[in-house]
Amino acid sequence: MKNTKKIWVWRLIIGIFVLAIIVNLGATLYFYRVACVRNDTPVAQVKSSSPTYHLVKKFDQLTKSTQTITNDGLKLDAWYVPAAVSTDKTVIVVHGFRQNKSAMRQYGQLFHELGYNVLMPDNRGAGASEGDFITFGYHDKSDVIAWAKFLTAKNPQSQITLYGLSMGAATVMMASGESGLPSSVKNIIEDCGYTNAWDEIVYQAKASYNIPAFPLVYSVSLESKLRQGWFFQEASSTKALAVNKLPILLIHGSKDTYVPTSMLEENYKAVKSGTPKEKLLIKGATHARSFQTNPSLYRATISQFMDKYNPVKN
Repeated sequence: MKNTKKIWVWRLIIGIFVLAIIVNLGATLYFYRVACVRNDTPVAQVKSSSPTYHLVKKFDQLTKSTQTITNDGLKLDAWYVPAAVSTDKTVIVVHGFRQNKSAMRQYGQLFHELGYNVLMPDNRGAGASEGDFITFGYHDKSDVIAWAKFLTAKNPQSQITLYGLSMGAATVMMASGESGLPSSVKNIIEDCGYTNAWDEIVYQAKASYNIPAFPLVYSVSLESKLRQGWFFQEASSTKALAVNKLPILLIHGSKDTYVPTSMLEENYKAVKSGTPKEKLLIKGATHARSFQTNPSLYRATISQFMDKYNPVKN
């Protein structure tokens, strides 16, 4: 009788364990698809009621050319808008998670009005670019470097600024620490970027789904390693900033609950000692809404930073 009970207890334990594995596997595949698999559902654009919407309308009137490169076996697409007055200065504008280049038109217009050429790529896995996966900056950083090299090959006198929003911000921060980044890149501007993909996904799992990191985030990270070759911890802005030597401006909204505002301080502290760095905290701004919340301060701060580290007029 006792042996029969023990057998049933062990069967129950094993059954629960197997069920837990099956449930976690299903959840892993679901959340991996949500976080990391391409989704071409139309992205949110700037609302017509936004104080920066007039910049979108102006940008739509500009003459754009389509530029393409191939990196890592993927064909990548970008808009190029020349400055009104010929210049060697170009800003590469990098979009965020589940966005594409069209979502960045207000920023493209901002830099155009400041006198710069503007290159606006679609990240891999977005827009008109090829790719099946979203890589949170891990692979995207090499694409940004490839675009910078593309501009430099076309014009060896190029002096380039990297600007990114949200995931794009993390991407340009990660690119800043790469040895392959050409010397033509002069400075970095990031707006609401995360410290690393692991911290951001753990935060989102808790904030959006009330799910702890273990075991699900670990297994989704493993899925990323198996399918894309990288763990979430490897997509790190802070590690890159620790070796970055380029002047950097870090921007964040005080009410950002998507990429928590605390990450601004972590990224700022991570910047290599001696590297010029500035930060701008926009009061009342939620995620990726700093420009819309205080357009005049945002523009003025970026303009001053650019005048210091990549001025149109030398």
